[in-house]
Amino acid sequence: MESTYEKIISWVEEIKERNHSSGAGLLILKNNEIVLEHYSGYQSNTINAVPINENSRFNVASARKSYLGLCLAFAIYDGKIQSVEDYASKYFEDIEPEILGKTTIRHMVTHTHGLDENHRGEIIREFKPGENWAYRGINIKLMTQLIQKLYGVPFPELLYERVFSPMGLVRTKWETKDNDELVRVIIDPKSNGEDASGSSDDGMESNLFVSTREFASWGSLFLNKGVFNGKQIVPKEVIEIAIRIHTLKDLEKDLPRNGMFWFVQDIPREMSELGNRVPSDSYQILGVTGPTLLVIPKYDLVVAKMYNKRYNYGNDNYLYYLKEFSNIVADTFNK
Repeated sequence: MESTYEKIISWVEEIKERNHSSGAGLLILKNNEIVLEHYSGYQSNTINAVPINENSRFNVASARKSYLGLCLAFAIYDGKIQSVEDYASKYFEDIEPEILGKTTIRHMVTHTHGLDENHRGEIIREFKPGENWAYRGINIKLMTQLIQKLYGVPFPELLYERVFSPMGLVRTKWETKDNDELVRVIIDPKSNGEDASGSSDDGMESNLFVSTREFASWGSLFLNKGVFNGKQIVPKEVIEIAIRIHTLKDLEKDLPRNGMFWFVQDIPREMSELGNRVPSDSYQILGVTGPTLLVIPKYDLVVAKMYNKRYNYGNDNYLYYLKEFSNIVADTFNK
């Protein structure tokens, strides 16, 4: 069976070695069945480190945006946010109105808000809302604050109650203390892997650790429009809000298109992180430590790939490596 997926496995292993990740996980769901589960390496780059296995939990870094995005979709479904066209200033009275200007929730979730922070933590404007696309942290920070404001609890708590507990997820958690299941993050290959547990200073909840299996289950929830193990866990409408393209149509054609933070394929785009051979309506989320969750509805497919190396692809050919993985997956199942 693994021979069918030899090219995918070889690519995952090659990138692991090239980028000095100490371990990797790979799981493919086809028609809601596991057709491939592959683990290699260790949970850190130290002597006597634990081998990677199905219980190993990787720090998924910015892939957590898909979890926050689902909460925002819930907020729209629940009527707590009236529309993606709502001005952000409606919810952040403490921020100078002229800074936020005409920035909407739509701009916030599609990285087209044009905001940034300076070294003093002050919000500044980089470009007019909707004029360009830029991957910054300020929108995540503000949307994290917004969910807490709207629901009275941090967004992880909302997810535990509404999604994780009903799904039976036990290896998807924000961690504040290290434990034997947590994979260390490699920042400098010449130094020991680092403990990434504990809340981040900026409140962006970056300490989310997920097993490869449960990362794939998260993708399966979206692929199956909120159904998991035969039960409707999340309303179909909420999932559709999360994975629908919210990017304004007049954005420059080469720039990515996003749902609620997911990268969504409509047509191949130069700056997208999805390859040109990936079918339309596919979507993907990824993190700086290497995790990638790719969903291709046309092939009834979910692929979860895990690494533990920060800046996993470096700066050179960054987009090439991201696109190529999704292209290899698409080629494998385009039979």
